[in-house]
Amino acid sequence: MTVKKTKNLVAPHPQDDLLRTDRIPHIWCTGCGIGSVFGCVLSAIKKSGFPLDDVAMVSGIGCTGRMAGYIKLDSYHTTHGRAIPFATGLKLARPQSKVLVCSGDGDLLSIGGNHFIHAARRNIDITVICVNNFNYGMTGGQLAPSTPFGAKTTTSPVGCPEEPFNFCYMAAAAGAVYVARWTALHIRRLTDSIGEAMQKRGFSFIEVLAPCPTSFGRRNRMGKGLDIIKFYHSKSVIRNNIDPKEATVDFSKNLIVGKFVDIERPTFLDNYQLVNKRELADWPARQEKSAATEKNK
Repeated sequence: MTVKKTKNLVAPHPQDDLLRTDRIPHIWCTGCGIGSVFGCVLSAIKKSGFPLDDVAMVSGIGCTGRMAGYIKLDSYHTTHGRAIPFATGLKLARPQSKVLVCSGDGDLLSIGGNHFIHAARRNIDITVICVNNFNYGMTGGQLAPSTPFGAKTTTSPVGCPEEPFNFCYMAAAAGAVYVARWTALHIRRLTDSIGEAMQKRGFSFIEVLAPCPTSFGRRNRMGKGLDIIKFYHSKSVIRNNIDPKEATVDFSKNLIVGKFVDIERPTFLDNYQLVNKRELADWPARQEKSAATEKNK
C-alpha cells in the first residue's frame, strides 16, 4: 500500500487579521479566561464598523495587559495602574479615535482606582474592559480588591477578611454611561455588550468574571478552567437594568450579570468645547472692560 504524501497545511485562525501572529503562542495559562475575552474583543471590533486605523487598545500591567501586545492595531502597554491616563491623553489628542482599555482588576481598580473614578466622573469617551480573575494572577496570586470574602490567596492563606469591591456600583456612582458585567462563559452576550459600549459616547465599563485556575482556582480548590466555567454556569443569573448596588460578587450566592446602566450625558470633550465657546463669546466684552480700566488709571 502506497501512502501519498501531502504537504502539511495549517489553516489560518479566523482572527489572524487582528493578531500579531509572530507573538503567538500566548503566555496565558491553560484554562485562563482571558483568551476567550480577547476573542470577544476582536469580534466586537470587527463588527463595530469603526475604521481599524481609528481603533486603539491601551492596557496596564498584568495578565490581561498582554492583550495590547497581541492585537495588530495601535496599542500601548503602559505602566502599572496608568492605562486610563494614557487612554485619556490619546482620546484628547485624537478625538476621532475609538479607545479601548483592557486590563485586570488589580491594575484598573487598585493601583489605578483613582484614575478610574475621575475618568468616569469626567465622562471621558473610552471603553474600559476589566477582566476580573479575583487575584493578582501574574505576580503570585495575592489578595486583590476583587477577592471574594473568605477566598484564599498567597497573602490571605486562611481566607480573605475583606468584602470585595463592587466594580459596577463604583463605575455607575462615578458617572459611567454604560455599565455591564458578564463572565467568560457568556461569549455572545459579552461580544454584543462590547459592541454596544464602543458605540456609546462617554465612559463605558464592562466587567468580565474570568477563571484563573493556576492561581486563584488552585488555592480555592475550584478545579480546572472548565470546572470554573461550569461553576459560572450554575451561579450566573441575568438581571438587566437593576441598580448595580445589588450586583455584589458573592460566591455563596448567585452571580449577578447583565447590563445595568445605559444612559446619555455630555462627554468631557462636549463640556470642554461648551466652556471654550462661552469664553470666546465673552472675550470682546472683557477686552473692552480691560481697556476702560487701563484708561481710567
